[in-house]
Amino acid sequence: MAAADTLFRRITDYANRADPYPLYAELREHGVARQDDGSYLVGTYHEIAELFHDPRVSSDRRNRTVPDDSGEAPGIPVAFIGRDDPEHERLRNMAMRPFGPPHAAERVDSMHGEIAQIAGELIDGLRGRDRIDLVEDFAYPLPVTVICRLLGVPREDEPRFHVWAEAVIAGFDPTPDSDPAERQRTAMQARSAMGEYLGELAESRRGKQSEDMLAAFVNDPGPSGGFTRPELMATSVLLLIAGHETTVNLITNSVLTLLRHPEALELLRDKPELMPRAVEEVLRYEPPVQLLPQRTALTDIEIAGVTIPKGAPLILVLASGNRDPRRFQEPDRFDPTRPDNQHLGFGSGVHSCFGAPLARLEGQIALTALIHRLDGPRLLQDPPEYRRSPVLRGPRHLPLAISGVRD
Repeated sequence: MAAADTLFRRITDYANRADPYPLYAELREHGVARQDDGSYLVGTYHEIAELFHDPRVSSDRRNRTVPDDSGEAPGIPVAFIGRDDPEHERLRNMAMRPFGPPHAAERVDSMHGEIAQIAGELIDGLRGRDRIDLVEDFAYPLPVTVICRLLGVPREDEPRFHVWAEAVIAGFDPTPDSDPAERQRTAMQARSAMGEYLGELAESRRGKQSEDMLAAFVNDPGPSGGFTRPELMATSVLLLIAGHETTVNLITNSVLTLLRHPEALELLRDKPELMPRAVEEVLRYEPPVQLLPQRTALTDIEIAGVTIPKGAPLILVLASGNRDPRRFQEPDRFDPTRPDNQHLGFGSGVHSCFGAPLARLEGQIALTALIHRLDGPRLLQDPPEYRRSPVLRGPRHLPLAISGVRD
């Protein structure tokens, strides 16, 4: 067995993307593993949960011993996901105002019919075909269409922001062996361009009636006074990218998992009321976000008998915690009826996933539609080709054979 201080190199190695779980099991044996670059990996459930709620842990990389300002780009600051309270809370509350409780409590639930219609139309488009790519034909266009309508971004602009989103996500890649400088430069340029695009789009709605979130950001600032232009740009970029990238992986990982477990697929066909539990189980078993690499210790922190020094990078491996046998019975078994399933798929604490209610709804609607309308779906490649990112893990393509499309 290789040394624990190279675990992160092996986890981020693309050769292990299809099945990182043996490495996560090795990580849990070590509890907390110091890496050769001075960062610390944490892979056990209870320790990750504890750190999520520890005020001595920062989400701002600028608090590291070697400050990391890679989240900033010319003219656009770090988004709220990379800030600590009170700035994080101020920005997140303004973003939440047109999206969720208390001001827009019905926003997500009210989208159920619209999302179901989009899913139905995408599946209708598969008629007459015997082979499909689930990612290109369904899992990508569904959440992209939903987040475009929610934010007020023209769907026809997808080719523009897709290129920017790919570059920004590549900038998150923490693979130690690759040269980060060029990736970071390209990511910053893409983030700036995307921010300018979204900022101009929001400004075009100022003073005009519209139900979308960009319009709300400029027309209904709330008691705090609203975003500055750079803050609006940073927040909009975050929402547009996070609003579809993780859901693409959720849908694709779900279908891949169900086709690998035909007994679970049959169970859901017979008992569709189990779908909410099934989506939660996918979020535990094959989470779209595998690890969070941006945390930092604000002071010396002792966890699992290891002292993490002030300023050290902390990498929380959520997918490992979700398979921790100290927390879950038979953690390597996919069980869509699992009753006790408080997984780490959406994080926890003040930085828990902003868009979790929408992702859950999209996942449930997408899987319900696919299960009941695709006739005889079969995997054509297993394992499929995966995307490069070890952070946002999911197949780049998922080729399926189908016997037809039901009404």
